[in-house]
Amino acid sequence: MFIHSVYFWLKPALSAQDHQTFLEGIASLTEIETVAHGYWGKPAATDRPIIEKGYSYGLVLVFKDQEAHDAYQVDPVHDLFRERCSPFWNRVTIFDTVQEA
Repeated sequence: MFIHSVYFWLKPALSAQDHQTFLEGIASLTEIETVAHGYWGKPAATDRPIIEKGYSYGLVLVFKDQEAHDAYQVDPVHDLFRERCSPFWNRVTIFDTVQEA
């Protein structure tokens, strides 16, 4: 199993239309054929100092293996998301994890 976790820090002055475009785009990523499971949302309301809550949205995608992830990276839907939505964020951080057990 290959887990792709992405965290977006959106620009504070996004228009309502740009925000909606981002939400539609992030949702579209979960529908790509090689994605086994996909989840996205805002930071949870947990109140512990160790938890990073400064991001705007998180996306977690689960793939069967790295080959499925690599196919996702070149999928036209993913390319369109990056093209349309990358102007909307100041920062993006990605963590890729491979299940060992």
